[in-house]
Amino acid sequence: MPLSPERIAEITDRMGSARVAILGDIMLDEYLFGSVSRISPEAPVPVVEITSEKLLVGGAANVAANISAFRDEPILLGTVGEDEAALKLGYLLSEKGISGEFIVPDKSRRTTIKTRIIAHSQQVVRADREDRQELNPATEKLIHDRFMSVVDRINAVIISDYGKGVITQSLLESVIDECVKRRIFVGVDPKETHFFSYKKVSVITPNHHEAGFAYGRRIVTEKDLLEVGEGLLERLEAESILITRGPQGMSLFRKGQEPTHIPTFARQVYDVTGAGDTVVASFVSAFCAGADLAESAVVANSGAGYIVGEVGTSTVTVQQLRKDLERNIRNGNLISIPAAQAK
Repeated sequence: MPLSPERIAEITDRMGSARVAILGDIMLDEYLFGSVSRISPEAPVPVVEITSEKLLVGGAANVAANISAFRDEPILLGTVGEDEAALKLGYLLSEKGISGEFIVPDKSRRTTIKTRIIAHSQQVVRADREDRQELNPATEKLIHDRFMSVVDRINAVIISDYGKGVITQSLLESVIDECVKRRIFVGVDPKETHFFSYKKVSVITPNHHEAGFAYGRRIVTEKDLLEVGEGLLERLEAESILITRGPQGMSLFRKGQEPTHIPTFARQVYDVTGAGDTVVASFVSAFCAGADLAESAVVANSGAGYIVGEVGTSTVTVQQLRKDLERNIRNGNLISIPAAQAK
């Protein structure tokens, strides 16, 4: 069913009262902007003349930034190195009002940095500086202890897994078990390699490539989509799965209900970086504000549509979400239909 303007107002007015723990891989995103007018004489590659640069929070830190933009309180859990990148990250987080109190420094690891070189609005290359080995036992225990120190005063948990080593099997199982025991809502932005470890979560938000890879069936047709969505829902024993499908929108699978399809809200796609962060953050924030799973998916779809129109990791405010949702009501884009009927 479509969302009414009154229901949108009710949900967005309530956003901003939740406390959300974000556990995952914390990163620093570096952007170098420039132009290309020649090819290098040393190799057949473009020479980018850098004209400006920008630093942004990435990974789990970007999820926390999205939660903060929705006026909820983020509690960011993870690790960084004891290096210059960690100092820069700390400054960026403080600018956004995000505490570094629960981040564990680990001198044996580098802070993950993703450097993207952009020329004429096109990404030319990305360079990653990172350590991807699993956490050492001492760091894992410190992160777990910090999670346990806040678990009784949070409304939801988001697991932001970029496969950089923070989300270990033992840490994941312990966190999910504690949340299930306390009936705390758990949202997961997954990594394919850990997919079947995210059991009994409230929502998992893979894109269609990740979902198909995990299930072992490429999603090409509507029949494929239904088989993958319903199969993963059963195997994960999850409350819901939200499969993001790019230009085809999103499809929500829930226990005991027909699948629901939500058409895309994107206006023009410039950069999909961080879209998954916004999807899981806006879904969880809306749910904490009283939206049901389908309504939360519609809000998440709107958030993603806004973000892909921006360059680099970005956030969307509650006011922007509300405006975008109202615009889509006027355009007749908020109707959710059974996936089996989607064209």
